[in-house]
Amino acid sequence: MYLNLWIEGPVRSGKTTQLISQYQAWIETGVHGDSNATCSQGARMLATQAILVFAANAGNRIDLGNQITTATAGHYPLNSTTPLGFFQDEVVLFWPLLIEQLHLKPQFPVRLRPENEQELAMQLWRQELDAGMIQIEGVPTFRLVRQALDLLQVAALSGIGLEKISEILQAGFAPDVSTSVWDCLGQLLVRWRDWCLERGLLTYGIISELYWRYLLPHPTYRQQLLRRYRAVLADDVDNYPAIARDLFEVLLEQGVFGAFTYNPQGGIRLGLGADPQYLSGLSQYCTVEHLEHPVGSCLGRRIGYPVVELLSNPALSLPDTIQSIQTSSRAQLLRRTGDTIVEAVRSGAVGPQEIAVIGPGLDAIARYTLTKILTEQGIAVNSLNDQRPLASSPMIRALLTVLALVYPGLGQLVNRDDVAEMLIVLSIQRQAHSSGTTAKIDPVRAGLLADYCFEPDLDRPRLLDATKFARWDRLGYAATTAYTVIVQWLNQQQHQQAQRLPPPAIAVLDQTIQHFLWPRNLAYDQLAALRELLETAQHYWDVEARLRQSPPTGNAVIQQQDQRSNTSSTTVAQFIRLLRSGTITANPFPSQNIGQRPPAVTLATTFQYRSVRQSHRWHFWLDTGSSLWHGGGAVVLLGAPFFLKHWSGQAWTTQMKMQADQEQLQRLLIDLLNRVEERVYLCHSDLSVSGQEQAGPLLPLVDASFPLPA
Repeated sequence: MYLNLWIEGPVRSGKTTQLISQYQAWIETGVHGDSNATCSQGARMLATQAILVFAANAGNRIDLGNQITTATAGHYPLNSTTPLGFFQDEVVLFWPLLIEQLHLKPQFPVRLRPENEQELAMQLWRQELDAGMIQIEGVPTFRLVRQALDLLQVAALSGIGLEKISEILQAGFAPDVSTSVWDCLGQLLVRWRDWCLERGLLTYGIISELYWRYLLPHPTYRQQLLRRYRAVLADDVDNYPAIARDLFEVLLEQGVFGAFTYNPQGGIRLGLGADPQYLSGLSQYCTVEHLEHPVGSCLGRRIGYPVVELLSNPALSLPDTIQSIQTSSRAQLLRRTGDTIVEAVRSGAVGPQEIAVIGPGLDAIARYTLTKILTEQGIAVNSLNDQRPLASSPMIRALLTVLALVYPGLGQLVNRDDVAEMLIVLSIQRQAHSSGTTAKIDPVRAGLLADYCFEPDLDRPRLLDATKFARWDRLGYAATTAYTVIVQWLNQQQHQQAQRLPPPAIAVLDQTIQHFLWPRNLAYDQLAALRELLETAQHYWDVEARLRQSPPTGNAVIQQQDQRSNTSSTTVAQFIRLLRSGTITANPFPSQNIGQRPPAVTLATTFQYRSVRQSHRWHFWLDTGSSLWHGGGAVVLLGAPFFLKHWSGQAWTTQMKMQADQEQLQRLLIDLLNRVEERVYLCHSDLSVSGQEQAGPLLPLVDASFPLPA
């Protein structure tokens, strides 16, 4: 009889609970299947070898780790991780093995963030990009580079060698794109990987390839792997990449015990590197346990499959548990949706924490409008993963302006509006005997100072003394004092630059934060933005330092990159432009709430909502008529279907894409209906936010639903 366990079922069917129960059973039996083993024997075995625990993403990892720790009172060691997190940790930990095997330069690896990865790749490929050698009609250069780098990761997660990418793309996209484009793209990706490895730079794609191709087959690594872990638990493996199965098979075939959960209607990350069909093959190593239905009340159990059937059979009707809110314009739709939620909460029919507003693409307009409507009525809102560009924060913009004023040669990066905003932000102080704050330099005075006391200059822009403003007496004592402190601070920093003792930019940022921002009470989103800024700056300069250590190469474009100016100002200018482009974001809200769910309405995209595994009494499905529901509302990376293990090798046709989108949509509907207990509102406007008529795949549901009276 198999000791390994494969737990299969829909969402909320108790799979994770069963997984934890299996872990407890292993402890009681010593994880060797002997029913007569004592609990102490199991504890002794687990004390020397840890349990390897996998979750699909970081939020679920924390939650699963907490549940297991609680169930076992934290007495037994476990390593809680995600597939990508595990690959990264292992590659770094066993980097000496890879250095020896691949004959790499002995240096500690530095991981590239996506924004740095794209910037460096564009510079490395500049010659080919300018010549249009990998141009695809309708795809801008910036997006094309991102898609190319994603291809490297998708291929690596599938266990496919980099040299086969062009061949696969030619077969999949034929004859839509010239084969020369894919040949060139494949060559560029190989060059990019080799260039990064030569400098010890790692991306998620390179990490994944190093792991499955070189590290996992290495006999020394396998010995260490089996020595470290006695058992493996993996939750939601339908969201794991193909190479995760290769890892699990190595462990299971060597006697490591395993327990896995799998949702046949899941596959949330299908198209983003996951291969649920391939992962399902792990069941052959296990005793299979089927959990048929979700635990507790949910609409999916009663009407899930009839709703799916209605998509192709409009003659059917929906029960009154699914109603619709229908308007002409999207602005009207957002207003009516917000008012419906307010009325329901005021009447006591449902609590704010029991409501979720979900859409396939919840844009900033919808988030802002609904948040404003609800908060004005005293209803809190929890916007899941609401990532905003760092440069959208006034504090971050002010700190970037400080850098532009401190370092020479950056006058083109600062103007009067930037200076005025900086003066306001840096003069904000905490009010006495209060948790509130106030700016000693208000917008009017900041504007006057920027107009009369800011001296633009391409090399050395600077702030003049307040007395340069003829009517400086109008500024008042508080504003003048605060302005003088800021000017003295900037002069001090500029003096250090002139003394050729320039502090690193990260030090300038840190000192400015401590001097002007840290004494006041900062909100969570402000702290998150500052933390992300400092982490981004530290990472950016780490990469710059590594690149300056690398010797020049023969290629002119690469040589230009290797011989980057080592002046601080050049690097600071690139850093400021990178942040102002909006590439880097910070999440202003916690990724999860500890303890009881706060009394707040949840706003999320369908992908975010399913990823964090939430459920609510009421759902509001926003933009039900949108075409973004195609494919289940998920983003599919370029060429992702061709890197699935079961791909036939045939060219991707329109019919095949439509079939894949329909299957993904059906899985999404079943999944969402299993996460709602009582009621669904289909929120539809005839016109989209761009004024176009909507004709998405869920329109049959809207037509078959009972419309809520206006």
